[in-house]
Amino acid sequence: MKTVDIKNATAPLADYAQDLKEEPIIVTIAGKPVAALVSLENADWETVRLSAHPQFLALIERSRSRQKAEGGISSADMRRRLTL
Repeated sequence: MKTVDIKNATAPLADYAQDLKEEPIIVTIAGKPVAALVSLENADWETVRLSAHPQFLALIERSRSRQKAEGGISSADMRRRLTL
C-alpha cells in the first residue's frame, strides 16, 4: 500500500488516480492516515454511496452486534423458514 503525506501530495489528482490500478494510496497528515484513494473498479455508485452513509453504517453495525449477541441461523434453516 502506498502512502503519501499531504504536504508531499503535489501531483495532479489524475496522476494519483492512475496509480490506483496497482494499489490503494493512503493520504497521511503527520504520519496518521486521513484519507484513502482506492480503485472503484468493481463497485457501482450505490455501493460507494452506501459505504459512507451514516444511517446505513449504523444499521449494519446494529445487525452485526445483534448477530454476535444472539447468534445467527444457517442458510439451510433460512431456506426452511422461507420454504425454498
